[in-house]
Amino acid sequence: MEKFSNIPEVKLGIIAVSRDCFVISLSEKRRAAIVKAFSSKGSLYEAKTTVENECDMLKAVEEVKQAGCNALVVFLGNFGPETPETQIAQKFDGPCMFVAAAEETQNDLINGRGDAYCGMLNCSYNLNLRKIPAIIPEYPVGTADDIVKMIEEFIPVARAIIGLKNLKLITFGPRPQDFFACNAPIKGLYDIGVEIQENSELDLLVAYRAHKDDKRIPEVVADMEKELGSGGNNFPDLLPRMAQFELTLLDWIEANKGCKKYAVLADKCWPAFPKEFGFEPCYVNSRLASRGIPVACEVDIFGALSEYIGTCISGAPVTLLDINNSVPQDMYDESIKGKFSYPYVLNDTFMAFHCGNTPFCCMNKACNPGVKYQLIQHRLLEPKDSTPDFTRGTLEGDIMPGPITFFRLQSTPDTKLQAYIAHGEILPVATRSFGGIGVFAIPEMGRFYRHVLIQKNYPHHGAVAFGHYGKALFTLFKYLGIPDVAYNQPKGTLYPSENPFN
Repeated sequence: MEKFSNIPEVKLGIIAVSRDCFVISLSEKRRAAIVKAFSSKGSLYEAKTTVENECDMLKAVEEVKQAGCNALVVFLGNFGPETPETQIAQKFDGPCMFVAAAEETQNDLINGRGDAYCGMLNCSYNLNLRKIPAIIPEYPVGTADDIVKMIEEFIPVARAIIGLKNLKLITFGPRPQDFFACNAPIKGLYDIGVEIQENSELDLLVAYRAHKDDKRIPEVVADMEKELGSGGNNFPDLLPRMAQFELTLLDWIEANKGCKKYAVLADKCWPAFPKEFGFEPCYVNSRLASRGIPVACEVDIFGALSEYIGTCISGAPVTLLDINNSVPQDMYDESIKGKFSYPYVLNDTFMAFHCGNTPFCCMNKACNPGVKYQLIQHRLLEPKDSTPDFTRGTLEGDIMPGPITFFRLQSTPDTKLQAYIAHGEILPVATRSFGGIGVFAIPEMGRFYRHVLIQKNYPHHGAVAFGHYGKALFTLFKYLGIPDVAYNQPKGTLYPSENPFN
């Protein structure tokens, strides 16, 4: 995984617990086996204090804190003490996963029997009694090798939990007129520990002008030239302006993070922006996203939040796209029908698009992506039939094919958080269109579109992670207490709002 300075590094520890009427050495032996099995995967700090009582709990938590741990595995090596083991999560300032030991052999079921299978039930009851959020895997009981796999799945979730707790979301300007769909109450941000700073477009313009003749501009321009190559650098005269803007955003983040460690942005990118700044911000937004700093279009606050979650979970750049237009029947017949392992029907497919914010590394290089101009804004803002001027600055081309996760965390108008997740893929089909765009396919998308996206009033923006990360996202959203996490139901399983006679 590429390291981004804008997402946390998980420093993991493990604490074993033991019921005082059980053999403590059994829990310690099993803990050591997990640490050994994980050693080839990464670093796992082994707390030497095994928790039997509350005093042990305080000592063990202090031990992992002193070791710099920011996430914990609480391991029931035997039945476990119900109160102290749950207090570990209460006293530790970070995400905790609870797992339990499986019995190892039929030849040692007297002194070697730990009953952690039973203990996990009491543990979950006590966590709920104290209203302590914790990660419990789908099947939390296993051998050392099984638990290593659980830890590997826990790490990206822990990274997102830590990141959200330390995140500030910075916005510039209000939503554009007639694009209110992404405008949602900000209370949900505070509910999950995210801070927000809302600024005027004028604040950004003043800061941008203050960066005129910044000595760092040539270095940024050179990096842009290297990234775009000769084929994508269609407007060399535009690069200094965009480099000035990139430095403006990065400096603003550093000056305004305050008590938080990480930041993402949501900018108003039209209609006033291009004329006053002299370009469209899309390519700069794409460059920041490629470095783990998502910048959402059209001041989409929960879009930026969703992008950040996807970056933490995947450890890679993500993008934000419009769920934009249907795939024409002739394109489906010629390029999709019967050509893929899943038998997609026409309504399973759609095109997802944005003006040009998708990172260059996520574009299909065979389609020659490059900096272009925003066709729609050119129609709206510049004289008819004129050569594009300030509407230049988008990064356009087909997005690379492969597996994707389409998802979003959103607040409803009455400030309740909800989310959706869908696995699918970008098909290797030429879009024959403009912008940053791809032909997407999601099984049973037509029903998902109607009974989740429309039924639950989701906006047109969705976050896209390049890979299948639904399991981790679902775990995270449930940890955050999101009551409604929707997904694309398989054929034959009806949505609550679906007409059974259809």
